Amino acid sequence: MSRIGKLPVTLPAGVTVTFADGVITVKGAKGTLTQKVVGDIDIKVEGGAAHVIKTSEKEGTDAKHGLYRALLHNMVVGVSEGYSKSLTVNGVGWKVAKQGNKVVLSIGYSHNVDFPEPAGVKLECPTPNEIVVSGIDKTLVGQTAANIRKLREPEPYHGYGIAYKDEVIERKEGKTGGKGKK
Repeated sequence: MSRIGKLPVTLPAGVTVTFADGVITVKGAKGTLTQKVVGDIDIKVEGGAAHVIKTSEKEGTDAKHGLYRALLHNMVVGVSEGYSKSLTVNGVGWKVAKQGNKVVLSIGYSHNVDFPEPAGVKLECPTPNEIVVSGIDKTLVGQTAANIRKLREPEPYHGYGIAYKDEVIERKEGKTGGKGKK
């Protein structure tokens, strides 16, 4: 039995979970999320908590048991609190700005890069060197932040690039300029 799958998912006030026809639906103050369930998994809601239950002992059911419990927990947190990721833009003359429903990045190319705001995600630029990606779907927020980071990944010599706010970039020393040679 999955150790993660055994744990109940506590439901905060205002969050409802329904399971019908193989689809989990979670509704809360920030919105609604759905997840299709494949396999021998059942969801029971009782006493302010949701329980993920295996209905058979087939191979792979333990993994799905833990997976769907984790996905359900992420959905509950998303509709009640939401998720966000912060990115920092580091480079000489590099800046970002929000224009309408897109973020315009000036990140060292000969042209500005426009990044449109995907559905279900909110992009904000509180400072000229920071981007905040927020939304209720954890995977969509993480993937959007990764797509923005991929536009200009941090490099190890000067530290230029787009990095997560809490990311540590290992710096390299660079060339020594021929010192020690005679």
